Amino acid sequence: MTSSNSLPDHTDSPDGVPVSVKIRERIKAAHKRFHANDNIAEFIEPGELDALLDEVQTKMHSVLSSLVIDTESDHNTQDTARRVAKMYLNEIFRGRYQPAPPVTEFPNVERLNELMIVGPITVRSACSHHLCPIMGRVWIGIMPNEHSNLIGLSKYARLIDWIMSRPQIQEEAVTQVADVLQQRMNPDGLAVVMEADHFCMHWRGVKDMDSKMINSVMRGSFLKDPHLRREFLSLVNHKKG
Repeated sequence: MTSSNSLPDHTDSPDGVPVSVKIRERIKAAHKRFHANDNIAEFIEPGELDALLDEVQTKMHSVLSSLVIDTESDHNTQDTARRVAKMYLNEIFRGRYQPAPPVTEFPNVERLNELMIVGPITVRSACSHHLCPIMGRVWIGIMPNEHSNLIGLSKYARLIDWIMSRPQIQEEAVTQVADVLQQRMNPDGLAVVMEADHFCMHWRGVKDMDSKMINSVMRGSFLKDPHLRREFLSLVNHKKG
């Protein structure tokens, strides 16, 4: 493992251009966004994630130095820059840098057309404002039709984790979850409810330990049919209780 006393040179490439600059230029050339909660995997070439990790490590070491943290003689922080770089790229933000997980879709052979509810699914993310943790749960309601694709129970969790493993704000995260499921399943109706704790309130600022955010997205029959919407929300509230 690279130690903090022997930091990689993130400009050590044949043309001297940092890998982050190369990736950013590809994205701009394609006229695409690279917001905090966007996936940019298609613009990363083989081997570049390792180089990006080295670059983040170097810059994280500079952050620690600017915070006047002694990474030379403090045994607790000598390898912190590397640990943080690996944590961001390989764990909590991996949904930005990795393609979507494989999800097997099945045809609705039995022509199911009754309400399906999946959840609660545990979600973990970080707010894009302060990079503080977001911890919560998601419930999904589906009204399939005969043309809908069905996916396995564990695949909901994988897709949601892929979306949440990016810097997010909860309001946008719920919409992204709904967009991905709508595209893959094509149901008559789709509902997503998320309830989460935000550590930017618990840990800093007002330090309110009790506040949660709950928000939802309703599409198709859930939006048009108030009886269906009430049934879904009633069952979710029952599960929450």
